[in-house]
Amino acid sequence: MPAPSALSIARDLIRCPSVTPEDGGALGLLEGVLKQAGFATHRITFAEPGTPDIDNLYARIGTGAPYLLFAGHTDVVPVGDAAQWRFDPFSAEIADGLVWGRGACDMKGGLACSVAAVLAHLEKHGPPKGSIGFLITGDEEGPAVNGTVKLLEWAAARGEKFDHCILGEPTNPDHLGDMIKIGRRGSLSGTLLIHGKQGHVGYPHLADNPVHHALRILSGLLASPLDAGTQHFDASNLEVTTLDVGNKATNVIPAEARARFNIRFNDLWTPETLAAEIRARVEKFAGKARFTLTFDPTNATAFLTQPGPFVESVSRAVEAETGRKPVLSTTGGTSDARFIKSYCPVVEFGLVGQTMHMVDERVPVDDFERLANIYGRILRDYFGV
Repeated sequence: MPAPSALSIARDLIRCPSVTPEDGGALGLLEGVLKQAGFATHRITFAEPGTPDIDNLYARIGTGAPYLLFAGHTDVVPVGDAAQWRFDPFSAEIADGLVWGRGACDMKGGLACSVAAVLAHLEKHGPPKGSIGFLITGDEEGPAVNGTVKLLEWAAARGEKFDHCILGEPTNPDHLGDMIKIGRRGSLSGTLLIHGKQGHVGYPHLADNPVHHALRILSGLLASPLDAGTQHFDASNLEVTTLDVGNKATNVIPAEARARFNIRFNDLWTPETLAAEIRARVEKFAGKARFTLTFDPTNATAFLTQPGPFVESVSRAVEAETGRKPVLSTTGGTSDARFIKSYCPVVEFGLVGQTMHMVDERVPVDDFERLANIYGRILRDYFGV
């Protein structure tokens, strides 16, 4: 029986309603396919107080080195108002040369392509001269507490050692072949609370307006760049996401003003050094204003997979199948690559991400076979067949 196509696996996965933290049958589907191909599989559930229990899948074929790992997630974000979709979000309908459904590009499609490519490789070339594995979670779109980070720890405790990893997130902005992610920026969120003194707007000398202080401090934070970027990273960027006072009256000076912000930072910073820099800048612009500055815990640090033979192999495969020389990028949000990078070099390459998380998420039908062919070239190069 021939190996299933990337398109068929993708459609089966999309039909699983796996909105975080629900599995919807997605991991069982993949486990069955991989078991039939000879993989040793493990289903592991991780739990932590205050977070949902998450099911995960680890599969491996082969026992030696080199070990190429494919990683991904089967969970998806909520569909929003399903009535706004052209088709049922979990129907995997094909229309106008596109596959429609939640998770089509983020990232059930990319995961399906990697599975299909590996199955086709094994069918044609037999067991690998090394090992091939899959590390799949249902917790990437959620808290990311009981997923990849713990599955990697579990694997390491078993003595599993990966040489390289491909994460099939949707990396391409416009066309398949545009971009490979060789790193990611870090993410740090914080809260600035300005303590003022409530009073009547007609008697401002008796009050202390925290909004005025907040505007001055935030303007100061935004006035000077945090850095000028590096060879592989854009400049770090601070965005103010909320400014709230909770004041419904127009004749009352509020007692407090609260600002939330997020910084996407490059490899010049760690969360600790960046927090120290922001605190120093706030103190500089605060003057006599009283404030409390706090930072959220973060596991998203900046990292870079240095260009070299593995990155070049992925790039060659992409160019051979698409005719496009991909840009090596570190842009975008965070991904589970931030956990994987501590265990082996990791690159990200998947489908076009224009519609991820949107109503009517969709992917061109032809892109599934093309991405599977790219992964197939990488496998042949990696194992020398």
